[in-house]
Amino acid sequence: MKIIFLLFFILINCSIEKTELLPITSKDLMGKINKFKGQKAVLVNIWALWCQPCVEEFPMIVNFQKENIDLEILFVSADFINQSQNVSIFLSEQNVGPFSYIKNEKDEPFINGVHSGWSGSLPFTIVFAKESGIMIDNWEGKEPKSRFDHAISEALIN
Repeated sequence: MKIIFLLFFILINCSIEKTELLPITSKDLMGKINKFKGQKAVLVNIWALWCQPCVEEFPMIVNFQKENIDLEILFVSADFINQSQNVSIFLSEQNVGPFSYIKNEKDEPFINGVHSGWSGSLPFTIVFAKESGIMIDNWEGKEPKSRFDHAISEALIN
């Protein structure tokens, strides 16, 4: 019986691909977004494990990338660096891979560096156009799929 349990445990752990969590500043994030200009629309979702609305909308956002190869999703955890292991486990369970980001900057400079109109409330989502790279939409808080769909559609044609 112990052998069966051990094999089951190994099988489950092998089937979940670990997501590498990379520290990022607002300046580095903006640089990553700019690299996709002319290639892909970009959706940035800033979230945290302790934020229930963030966790609730997370699977929906993951599915957007599966549905559209012209969309790049950048997840940025606003959790503290000492929570990296828990964040990485959550990301792996959500099939986010092979990497994601965690904020590595104090709150105020990070918030202001990402968007001057952002209050710091989570989740925070920004969508950038594929061709022009301009910001199409941004919002604080959990939004329905229709809001995401509209912003992504606009981003893919601009």
